[in-house]
Amino acid sequence: MTLKYSHILVALDGSRQAEWAYKKAVGIALRNNAVLNLVNIIDNRSFGMVEAYDKNSAKRAKIEARDLLEKHKQEAEAAGVETVNVIVEYGVVKSVIPKEIAERTGADLIICGATGLTGAERIIMGSISQSIVRHAKCDVLVVRTEDEAGMEEPGNE
Repeated sequence: MTLKYSHILVALDGSRQAEWAYKKAVGIALRNNAVLNLVNIIDNRSFGMVEAYDKNSAKRAKIEARDLLEKHKQEAEAAGVETVNVIVEYGVVKSVIPKEIAERTGADLIICGATGLTGAERIIMGSISQSIVRHAKCDVLVVRTEDEAGMEEPGNE
C-alpha cells in the first residue's frame, strides 16, 4: 500500500467550500508530484424547464464552468503543479464524479467541499460529498471551511 497520491480529482463549483478543497488539492498535488484534475459537472436536470425561456443556458453554463476551471488551472501551474487537466461535463454530480470521472482519470484521491452551491438539493436528496464518499472506489477528502471546522485557511497551518 502506498501513501502517495498520483491522480487527484477536485470538484469545483464556485463555492467557498470548493475553493478550500482546491487549495488543499494544490498542496497535496505539489507534495506528491501528482496530476491534478479540476472538474465541474453541470447539473442539466433543470435545463428542461429553463429551455423554454432560454436556449443558451447550457452553453452559457459550460463557458462559465470552463472559465472558472481555467483560472484555477493557471493558479495551480503558477504554484508549481506540473500537470493540470480541466474537465467540464453535463450530468448528475453525485454519480458522475465518483463513478465516471474518477475512473476515467485514474483518480486515487477525490477532494471536495463539505457543502457547495446546491444547498436546496442537499436538503431534499442528501449531500453531494456524502454521495461521493459512498460511491468512490478511492480515497475521498471532504474539506470544511474555517467556519465549519474552526481552522485557519489552507496553506497557513
